[in-house]
Amino acid sequence: MCRIGGAMGATLWTNARVVTADGGIDRAPVAGALEVLTEGGRIVAVGRGLARAGVEVVDCGGRLLTPAPVDCHTHLVFGGDRAGEFERRLEGVPYAQIAREGGGIRASMRATRAMGVEDLVAASLPRLDHLLREGVSTVEVKSGYGLSIEAELNMLRAARALGRARAVRVVTTWLAAHALPPEYEGRAEAYIAEVAIAGLEAAVAEGLVDAVDAFCEGIAFTPAELAPLYDRARALGLPVKIHSEQLSHLGGTAFACGYGALSADHLEHATEADARAMAASGTVAVLLPGAFYALRETVLPPVEAFRAAGVPMALATDCNPGTSPLTSILLTMNMGATLFRMTVAECLLAVTAHAARALGLGNETGRIAPGLSADMVLWDVETPAQLVARIGFNPIHARIFKGEVA
Repeated sequence: MCRIGGAMGATLWTNARVVTADGGIDRAPVAGALEVLTEGGRIVAVGRGLARAGVEVVDCGGRLLTPAPVDCHTHLVFGGDRAGEFERRLEGVPYAQIAREGGGIRASMRATRAMGVEDLVAASLPRLDHLLREGVSTVEVKSGYGLSIEAELNMLRAARALGRARAVRVVTTWLAAHALPPEYEGRAEAYIAEVAIAGLEAAVAEGLVDAVDAFCEGIAFTPAELAPLYDRARALGLPVKIHSEQLSHLGGTAFACGYGALSADHLEHATEADARAMAASGTVAVLLPGAFYALRETVLPPVEAFRAAGVPMALATDCNPGTSPLTSILLTMNMGATLFRMTVAECLLAVTAHAARALGLGNETGRIAPGLSADMVLWDVETPAQLVARIGFNPIHARIFKGEVA
């Protein structure tokens, strides 16, 4: 492959099997059928016979060219390790029981609170680098393991620092409503007011937060408890999302749809009515097969209901220390196909166009289309099926972020 110029110079990408993810995915992309012109870090044109005068031409060697993957749900910044819980689950102890006994999120809370921003960055960079090696351009990073204002802010400060340390787009999400810390046991309303909402206002003042999330579940919070937080997020002009219907059905999906949520995530226990509500509100279904696999769940998310309602489906790693210690977007696609019976086309859209939409970035990345950021990946394969079908195989040839090979 020839040398590739900088992002500011015009570059014409030719001789590639281009999958634009713009309006769907072709089952059999035609070699050399499309060319992509980039300049100034953005896609200028996609078509045939594009002008070559004054443009650096890159022969892609017949490789597959796709939008760069987007990991739209991660807990990438955290302290500690919960491999011991993995052993306990293998012995038959349910995750909910482990959480009630002080494990789960609270275990990560104790380790995370003990770390400063620099330590959190150092611990998180290897996880981020694993994602980047598979072509990821954009990563959502949630707080949620500090469960105090300063510890939650430190998580988002670390997330912002990750975006400065690497050529990657980091989107931050305030997830203080992830669990109750011991000091607020039995006082969910006080925690929401004194930590989740007060901390959110501090995060906004510091420019640390792009969206607001919460865990709506029997071991976390009810819709009624979360309503003041979502009301405040709306007043601050912040989009919301939700962890919902993972272990049971508490109505969190319909609740979040009432706020026009960007996404509802997990969704194993979601219903056809939930799917219709999501379709009406434009909410993306973010499915997390890593957690499904790690927890050995048996209730599948209602993929067919989402298809029937026209709900866009995204896939994400849910990278976290306990229930989805996963840092492979390629394996995530394979899991989406094998565990959730998604098609190859659905899996690729799920980590590109639909994942970008789940972050409110549908007009910035996730597709190869004029005006969008030039975030693309060249793969040493011929078809999307070859990306999804293989396990433990990374065929990346070049990761292109904002027009530059990164």
